[in-house]
Amino acid sequence: MKKYIKLNINSTEYELLVNDNETLAQLLRGPQLNLTGTKQGCELGDCGACTVLMDGKAVNSCLVLAMQANGHAITTIEGLASNGKMHPIQEAFINAGAVQCGYCTPGMILKAKSLLDVNPNPSRKEIREAFVGNLCRCTGYFKIINAVEIAAKGQANKEAGN
Repeated sequence: MKKYIKLNINSTEYELLVNDNETLAQLLRGPQLNLTGTKQGCELGDCGACTVLMDGKAVNSCLVLAMQANGHAITTIEGLASNGKMHPIQEAFINAGAVQCGYCTPGMILKAKSLLDVNPNPSRKEIREAFVGNLCRCTGYFKIINAVEIAAKGQANKEAGN
């Protein structure tokens, strides 16, 4: 059975027709939206490749039914850039060499944003703990943790006026 839902995706309001068993990941990547930055990995909630922000909180979009997103604000990797300029977290990932094959990167960046929004100065341990459930087979996490530290320092410098 199909049903209309209303949601805000990357600051744009949508009314979309969805199947009752369609996941948020399938909806985002599907023909109605074509937001393919959200990756479909394990489709079991184990890898984090499909991480998006729902009302600012990191969620595995493969575990959220599209109907459950009704009335919520969703941010995908495509929604982070502003006026053609990458988000500082995206820049930090590039500068730290935390992007290799790139498959996990959108989920990692959105998880980092979720962390830094609530904890702008996390310890390395807090960063590691935040990434439980996000898998990367290329970087070994060291560069990803460094990227989050760089992004946090960049935020602190902006707040201090440097």
